[in-house]
This record gives sequence, structure tokens and C-alpha cells, in this order.
Amino acid sequence: QVQLEESGGGLVQPGGSLRLSCAASGFTFSSYTMRWYRQGPGKEREWVATITSAGTKTNYADFVKGRFTISRDNAKNTVYLQMNSLKPEDTAMYYCNKYPLASWGQGTQVTVSS
Repeated sequence: QVQLEESGGGLVQPGGSLRLSCAASGFTFSSYTMRWYRQGPGKEREWVATITSAGTKTNYADFVKGRFTISRDNAKNTVYLQMNSLKPEDTAMYYCNKYPLASWGQGTQVTVSS
């Protein structure tokens, strides 16, 4: 059974940084592309970033490009999202998932506010 456990969220001031982690289990992590998504208040869930199975290629939504970095450690079955220069509009619940999609985890809340 696929399990995804996000962590690392919190309250941060505009311009601050956070590092999210997603611990995965129940599948061969190193064989799958991984993605981060987010869902802001009253909004649809949206894609944020993608990393290929070996970590050799990444891709980002325009609204986070240059500020967020996705990475992974296949030895630890974990994918990360380093978020810098955070803006209030980055406030959302953040989720990771494999591609193709599996069941969603609980997510981790990021709130950017002064």
C-alpha cells in the first residue's frame, strides 16, 4: 500500500524559507517520477514541481521557478521541496505524489504571513 507522509510545513514570514519532506513507502521509490502539488484556500490543487526517478531532470510551475527546488534521496525514499523567497500567495497545503498518481497523503500546511 502506497503511503506518502509530508512534513516540514509551518508559519513563515514573507521572504522566508522552508524545506518540505515527503517520506514514501509501499512502492519502489527509485523507479518513479515524483511531484509536489499544492492547494490554496478555496482553490483547486495545482502542480508545483516534478523530479524524475534518478533525479536527473526537474521541472517547475512558472509561479515557483527560481524560488523552489525539488530534490530526492532514493536511499531514504524521500523527496524534498526547498522553498525560498516565500510569498503570501504560496500559502497552501502541500502534497507529494508519485507519477502515475497514488492515494494522497495528509499534506503539510505552509502559511506565509507577517
